Amino acid sequence: MSSIIVLALAPCSLAFILLVGWPLVAALARVAALLISSAIFVTLAAPAAASTGSDLLTALTPSLLELAGVALTALIGFATVRFQRWTGIQIEARHREALHSAIMTAARVAVARGLPREVATEFVSSYVRASVPVALKRLSPSVETLDALVRSKLLEIAER
Repeated sequence: MSSIIVLALAPCSLAFILLVGWPLVAALARVAALLISSAIFVTLAAPAAASTGSDLLTALTPSLLELAGVALTALIGFATVRFQRWTGIQIEARHREALHSAIMTAARVAVARGLPREVATEFVSSYVRASVPVALKRLSPSVETLDALVRSKLLEIAER
């Protein structure tokens, strides 16, 4: 019965971690609970060791179930942190791709129109600020970095 409760509480723990957004803090709390459970396990193991095997198993079952629940919750917390990092990397890659695509599009237009270098640079920069503001906000490149990227793409398009 208590194992069912432990297994039923695992999704609740996952929901808490996901909804509250504190996966690292939750994982650290679970590690502390694991240490406490280990201390309880050691405390119960000494008297139970003197009894028969069946009595030992009966005495240790609640502690083992608690330990399994804590371990499962810690594992869920760890998986949540990894998933959040992975999705963050994916989102950053999409923003980077959108930024490069906008720069290339504007650079092609600037070269096709035959704009002078400085005018083309300003045209591409203003186009990028207008077309992908979210990507610029999330990536927040410095003015020098963005200018170097624009000039690089203009040279790349002009050489073709």
